[in-house]
Amino acid sequence: MNNTAIQTQTGLSSFYAKIYGFVAMGIGLSSLVSGLMLTVFQQHLVNIILGPSWVLYLIILGELGLVLFASGAAAKNSPMALPLFLIYSVVNGYTLSFIIARYTQTTVLQALLSATLMFAVMATIGVTVKKDLSGMARALMGALVGVIIASIVNLFMSNGAMAYIISIITVLIFAGLIAWDNQRIRQVYFELDGQVPTGWIVSLALNLYLDFINLFIHLLTILSRND
Repeated sequence: MNNTAIQTQTGLSSFYAKIYGFVAMGIGLSSLVSGLMLTVFQQHLVNIILGPSWVLYLIILGELGLVLFASGAAAKNSPMALPLFLIYSVVNGYTLSFIIARYTQTTVLQALLSATLMFAVMATIGVTVKKDLSGMARALMGALVGVIIASIVNLFMSNGAMAYIISIITVLIFAGLIAWDNQRIRQVYFELDGQVPTGWIVSLALNLYLDFINLFIHLLTILSRND
């Protein structure tokens, strides 16, 4: 391997490391906030759960607006991209605590370990595979739209079996997206000759963060079936 190839590989590795540094910050913040909500601020969590349901729905809608705002800022390479990503991680950690509170500690730990292992495997595939995964990614995004619609319908039906099937499909979708998002990192690096704006870096990190969180949430549903 010549010096140019070595420099290119080193630069790409540093690029991955920077993105995953942001991902780790986001997941770390979310974990910290969720942990505090489930322990130190447990009474606040209980009060929200036992209070009017519209309060929690309002928080979730606000979170959705925030992630869209953060994505837009990243796409425009705004200086606010990283702060918005970190703020979103905090807010998401808050809302995640209401989901995690429904499950046993054993199930949460199993889901976390399973999500971490699956993420690592699919990320490795995305980094190393030579085949272009963009076609697969488009198909998965289309399937994700269908799953979102089915999930909304199931909110009114409250069908446990349907929720279980939706979660299995969603896990498969995000497993594929993890591979694609990791391959996309390499493509972006070479397309921009290694000169990637911070906004793009945050955008790529946000995608991976959302992949992991969604994987974890739906693994919770699958693994809790026997609780």
